[in-house]
Amino acid sequence: MERSPIRPRRTRLGRGGRWRVYYGMYYVYIIYSEKLNKKYVGYSTDLKQRMGYHNGKKSSFTSRGVPWKLVYYEAFLSEADAKREELFLKSGKGRERIKFLLQNIFGEVA
Repeated sequence: MERSPIRPRRTRLGRGGRWRVYYGMYYVYIIYSEKLNKKYVGYSTDLKQRMGYHNGKKSSFTSRGVPWKLVYYEAFLSEADAKREELFLKSGKGRERIKFLLQNIFGEVA
């Protein structure tokens, strides 16, 4: 029998919460608001739910820019890798890479 390439990870539910096993992916994403002409970089384990959070005005930063559109995402098996990529995309070199990756979407706006 062949083993799955995705290994389970133990993660804690909230502060002081119980442990649970997580088998899924970690996503780094970029969303864009035409209203604000701004991009937002984040990471999540549930991209669909997170988009609902941003567009449901449940976040103080993103509530002003509704509707947000998902323009890019990457999937990772490791939470550490996803966090590292999110931090990189928020850095100077990361913003340069975003410009390169999304040049066809934004043209000179990115």
